[in-house]
Amino acid sequence: MPNDDGCTTPSQLIALHLQQHGWTQRLLALVLGTNEQTVSRIVTGAKPIDAELALTLNVALGIDPDRLLQLQKDYELAKAKIEIRIDPALPMRKAIFAGLPVTEIVKRGWLRGITDVRDPGLNASLCQFFNVASLGEIVSPVHRPKKTDLLGDTTPAQIAWLHRVRQLADEMLVAKYSQASVKAAIQSLTKLLVSPDAARKVPRILSEAGIRFLLVEAIPSTKIDGVCLWLDDKSPVIALSTRFDRIDNFWFVLRHELEHVVQHHGREVAILDMDMEKDRSGLTIADEERTADVAGAEFCVPQVALEKFIARKAPYFAERDILGFANTIGIHPGLVAGQLQRKTGRYDLFRNHLVKIRAIVAPGALVDGWGDVAPLGA
Repeated sequence: MPNDDGCTTPSQLIALHLQQHGWTQRLLALVLGTNEQTVSRIVTGAKPIDAELALTLNVALGIDPDRLLQLQKDYELAKAKIEIRIDPALPMRKAIFAGLPVTEIVKRGWLRGITDVRDPGLNASLCQFFNVASLGEIVSPVHRPKKTDLLGDTTPAQIAWLHRVRQLADEMLVAKYSQASVKAAIQSLTKLLVSPDAARKVPRILSEAGIRFLLVEAIPSTKIDGVCLWLDDKSPVIALSTRFDRIDNFWFVLRHELEHVVQHHGREVAILDMDMEKDRSGLTIADEERTADVAGAEFCVPQVALEKFIARKAPYFAERDILGFANTIGIHPGLVAGQLQRKTGRYDLFRNHLVKIRAIVAPGALVDGWGDVAPLGA
């Protein structure tokens, strides 16, 4: 068998074997049972080598079919690198579609007039939605918010949710905000804790306090619970995802975000709160998050009273104990149940008290998601 180390194309390898055998192309054509024109195209490389031809030449000339096919593959790839020009916009499209939940954004109706990801106007609509001049700015780290919580850098999907919140909040009309108004609102909200139905007043109370409040369904996998941000550094916005539709989670997250407002957190960069169901007691988190967590828990159930209740009743909590404690401090038993779950880690207990609340709050609030698209002005 001839040494074919110097061959870089299938045709060179075939010519080498013909020479070794002392065959002409006419003789090879006779052996293969084909015409000379076909053999000429094989020998000159005009006819690509496929699996069938490689096996045929193996029988006729003893050429290793694997070697022949590998040379064909290498030749075609080298030729393509020279002849084919890759669309320079391809890397950018990869970054956009791989990094952003474009399909979800379109499905949720966040882009005006765009109902299909193949729409020619998609790029322009995305730029308009993210308020950038070019698609490159959407995925550029330079244009992403700073680190906002203990989980790490904000993802493109979370940024998209934030843009939707800001887009909707910008069109809301509320009373003038003041530090006194938010504190008065918190006092008013405290009176609503006794009944799930009373939560329907939340949107009105916050609006009268100058706080733009809305419910926006989270994009899957973002783990967003809520956000506090400010428009023009003077108008606070609170958006909740209610991804856990329970009375305890609603009030805890809402009061958590309200504390951000009270403390003027989020004026420069939105405070995005995620995965708040996770026990954060042993984690190192920002002081502003710790402060808001304490306020949220204290609002739901006075913590000193809760600790005393646990000390008296642990490790067994009877139904009548939870109901009696909730009645004594004037709150719904679902709030006690939720705080007990956090304190004890027994999330399998007391679930019958964790009533749903989104449908109660939604009629009076600006809502986007769960099958509905919040209307925007012209």
